[in-house]
Amino acid sequence: MHNLVRREVYEAAETLIIKIGSNVLTRDDDQLDEDRIRSLAEQIDRVIQSGRRVVVVSSGAVAAGIGVLGLKRRPQSLPELQASAAAGQMRLMKAWEGALGQRGRNIAQMLVTVNDFRQRRRYLNVRNTLRTLFGFGVVPVVNENDSVSIAEIALGDNDQLAAMIASLVTNPLLVILSSVDGLYDGAPGAPDSSLIDVVREPSESLSEYAADEQSSAGRGGMKSKLHAILNATSVGESVILANGLRDRILDRIADGENVGTLFLASGSSIPAWKRWIGYTTQPEGKLFLDDGALRAVVTEGRSLLAVGITDVTGEFDQGASVELVSSSGVIGRGLVNYSAAEIRIIRGRKSDQIPSLLGHVPYEEVIHRDNLVLRD
Repeated sequence: MHNLVRREVYEAAETLIIKIGSNVLTRDDDQLDEDRIRSLAEQIDRVIQSGRRVVVVSSGAVAAGIGVLGLKRRPQSLPELQASAAAGQMRLMKAWEGALGQRGRNIAQMLVTVNDFRQRRRYLNVRNTLRTLFGFGVVPVVNENDSVSIAEIALGDNDQLAAMIASLVTNPLLVILSSVDGLYDGAPGAPDSSLIDVVREPSESLSEYAADEQSSAGRGGMKSKLHAILNATSVGESVILANGLRDRILDRIADGENVGTLFLASGSSIPAWKRWIGYTTQPEGKLFLDDGALRAVVTEGRSLLAVGITDVTGEFDQGASVELVSSSGVIGRGLVNYSAAEIRIIRGRKSDQIPSLLGHVPYEEVIHRDNLVLRD
């Protein structure tokens, strides 16, 4: 059965970010399923033939490494996980290179960590690399750099990584291929639960449908997927969560069939710069706003001035990302023009008092409107 809404969503997409989970790419014995990779590569080739660009966010390095190293189960310690990723990444890329190479497609490996998105210069380098690869007609195959990531900086799973990649490209459609058919309104397989076809207004309330467990071969469970999905839909991107173990799944998505769960964009599309501020940067502190500042920022669309700040938490430098907090909770994020120490001195004061307090006044605003993003 075909769905007009799904066809419209797919036709509007210029770039597909296809995230493929570990359970889709590995067999029961933890060996890499190269037949599955070849099948997906054929479908990816047809997506590209339709005039669209594709980024493959491929899990499977750790799982492939389990087979390479002859382990009996997924490692538990960080060094063993890193070793498995290092051993398996080459095998994973070789499989993608061979499968897409048979279709006349060249690939490029991109290994990233969370700091490649949190630091503006490195974020732009990732974006520019993607754009250049598209220009050469190359398919980027992206994975988290598990062999060097540590627990404190790891993205945590490729669902989050795929959502971040989606913010780098124009008119994206994020497709998450997992080992489940989509989002259910109860436990998958339970007699009283059914697959949700379309989520028209994604929100945090969806978490009631998410189980706590993670997949056997990967790190991301349904809660992780929903977190990534909400990040994408809140900035104007639609997402399809579907079962990558089903035959011709990408072809069926392209045809507008009712497969998986479609999450429609819930927020208006915002520029890439503000996506980075609002959804990728890691806040280093908090600024607490009074009612006047809340009204100025939210209702009147103005910059944040020192006079409206009641308190500061955290230690940060000029240019850092901070959360803006009102009496009702976090309302957004922004990049500060002053350090935490300076803001503590000038908070609650009018702008014309800043020179006498600091000895200089490089900025009238603590956060300029152009560097501020409100949460829906």
